[in-house]
Amino acid sequence: MKHGFIKVAAVTPDVRVADPIYNAQQICAKTAQAYENGAKIIVFPELSISGYTCGDLFLQEALLTSCKQQLETIAAFSENIDALIFVGLPLEREGKLYNVAAVIKEGEVLAFVPKTHIPGYGEFSETRYFCPGNREAVSFYFGGEMIPFGTNILLEAEGMEGLLVSCEICEDLWAATSPGISHALSGATLLVNLSASDEVVGKDEYREMLVKSASARLHAGYVYAGAGEGESTQDLVFGGHNIIAENGNIIAQNKSFENGIVYGDIDIERLRTERRKINTFFAGEKENYLVIPFSLREEETKLTRSFSPMPFVPQEQTKRAQRCEEILSIQAYGLKKRYAHTGCRKAVIGVSGGLDSTLALLVTAKAFDLLGLPRENILAVTMPCFGTTDRTYDNACKLAKVLGAVLEEVDMKESVTMHFRDIKHDIDNHDVTYENAQARERTQILMDIANRESGMVIGTGDMSELALGWATYNGDHMSMYGVNAGVPKTLVRYLVAHCAETCEEKELSEVLSDVLATPVSPELLPPVDGVISQKTEDLVGPYELHDFFLYYILRFGYRPEKIYRLAKQTFIGRYENEMILKWLKTFYRRFFAQQFKRSCLPDGPKVGSVGVSPRGDLKMPSDACVRIWLEELEAL
Repeated sequence: MKHGFIKVAAVTPDVRVADPIYNAQQICAKTAQAYENGAKIIVFPELSISGYTCGDLFLQEALLTSCKQQLETIAAFSENIDALIFVGLPLEREGKLYNVAAVIKEGEVLAFVPKTHIPGYGEFSETRYFCPGNREAVSFYFGGEMIPFGTNILLEAEGMEGLLVSCEICEDLWAATSPGISHALSGATLLVNLSASDEVVGKDEYREMLVKSASARLHAGYVYAGAGEGESTQDLVFGGHNIIAENGNIIAQNKSFENGIVYGDIDIERLRTERRKINTFFAGEKENYLVIPFSLREEETKLTRSFSPMPFVPQEQTKRAQRCEEILSIQAYGLKKRYAHTGCRKAVIGVSGGLDSTLALLVTAKAFDLLGLPRENILAVTMPCFGTTDRTYDNACKLAKVLGAVLEEVDMKESVTMHFRDIKHDIDNHDVTYENAQARERTQILMDIANRESGMVIGTGDMSELALGWATYNGDHMSMYGVNAGVPKTLVRYLVAHCAETCEEKELSEVLSDVLATPVSPELLPPVDGVISQKTEDLVGPYELHDFFLYYILRFGYRPEKIYRLAKQTFIGRYENEMILKWLKTFYRRFFAQQFKRSCLPDGPKVGSVGVSPRGDLKMPSDACVRIWLEELEAL
């Protein structure tokens, strides 16, 4: 439960129809197994003590009595199990029969939650037996105790902030007015569903969509446990489909027709962050809800879920290709609108032979095609200076040629040397002045050429550089429209690679491939033996680490200790823990110290869920203090 993670389990036990004794034995065995594997929330299917397919046997006193007895057996078995357990059974109250979920914790039945929506259509005939449940909780006598009975019940964990659990049963999820909506708006962060949904062609996909959608709309975790093998196959077959979702993402699910246990690690902190950010999610005051506290011993959840080392980049190839096309379109259409609005007809781009300027040139060419403007109106400006290598220079020239842009070369050495004399800087002193003077000269050249041509300077800097402040203020930091401002460095690489794979032009594909193989560098220091000597990732750290940090800091507001934990797990065998900690500290220091550069960024399109624009996603003061974040890391 440390860092907001809680392990949940959706369980499909073997059952015998109308055999509560056998079913209770199976429930106890699966409970023990799930608990041994770290589960703190354990969910069984609908009517799991009796079996869902009992039919008119639900009207038999013997079955109802046995179900109550076996519920007591299961509760007694759970006495030393530190987990919240949900099991289903038929239960009579005041002469009416209800389909309920019993909530058990360490030997006690804490609540009974009845099903709200009772299906009586198609293959379902529950209305023959069961009544819709009451919403507001009432007292129900069971096992010598008065137990709350109603749908409007929240179970609040003591020992884990933000964990409020609620319950709905099968059809409740499928109904237009799902009780889960009310539960979530009253504070529930984790919804469980005890279900018995039969299998027909295509239903598994629809079921998955429902669970994903519910967890997304409600910014909640969702645990769905389905009835499976052992139910009567007289007319129906049950596949035991178990699904665990979080905020629209499937964390885990099983193959149909395989009874067993599915585990998932739900991140309650992440869900709380989402709800804080989404101001259209109106959490209520738990009006008409009964809140029942339960305790959980604080432990560190052993994580079984994995985290992508590149959270901005889809792992599946087809989806990645689709995402690349979508992002390139967002960038190009953003630029297209700017040109249509201003009436400008020319673009000026500094091309270095590196990744960022290559992507910017590709996007500009796409935008000009959309505008019906000739690519000859794109001026690709190469500005060789002290750090330029033959490899990057040649690639810049080739790229301009194959894309149909006009190449213009401006050798900066003389003007920069003169500038050094003017400001009395020793040209042999390769300090920050030496580097930034070149970066600002590049920008001045581009701006002045844009004035000469009545054109627009297209910015090339990416979001990772902006997050780290790895940009020269009023140098490459400035442009008239920054097409890459919303694209992190790890994604830039895949966008360029996608263009190389799909362009169907051999010469363009070859030059893009060589750009991809070139080390990332601003080329502001002289090369050694003709090879790039200044490698960005040697200086500020690996971009794959920084993009990982950036995603979890801005997207979910994770604290440093939690990000460090996830990074250690994700990059095990690739980076030593000390190295991860070093670069995480570097990221925080630079991110806070360099906000002043982001506070005055040029316009540029947002392409994903994370952005650093001061007009959109990151309204952060330039003089905010980083102390508490670094102190937490120093304590590790």
